[in-house]
Amino acid sequence: MIRTADAEWKGTLKEGSGIMKLGSGAYEGQYSFKSRFENGSGTNPEELIAAAHAACLSMALAAGLEQAGTPATRIATTAKCTVEKVGDGFKITRMNLEVRGQVPGIDAAGFAKAAEAARDGCPVSTALKGNVQLVLDARLA
Repeated sequence: MIRTADAEWKGTLKEGSGIMKLGSGAYEGQYSFKSRFENGSGTNPEELIAAAHAACLSMALAAGLEQAGTPATRIATTAKCTVEKVGDGFKITRMNLEVRGQVPGIDAAGFAKAAEAARDGCPVSTALKGNVQLVLDARLA
């Protein structure tokens, strides 16, 4: 599988703007210096990485729970991507993953263990592992 996305930027860094869109057509949105480094309207690459990570972890956890014979009725994940100035540039340094699940027939320890396995194995986590601190808070809802 190959997934695609496109981005176009026009103008200078601080005054310019861009549009990014997913190859599937499911999303198209604006981004700018202000939406990335301040509180301007639009999205930014880090927000999209957080969304991808939340979705990936939720699906991986649902799959793992189902394979273990305790399918979830609901998995909700919030990912918070931290960007910090490091040296002369900026770096994604941390991803906080807050997972809440409704899973009949599992206890808190079993859910936490399944969430850790999902965090360690989902494709977005493996892409970030070793470069970004992945912090997990997994609890039954």
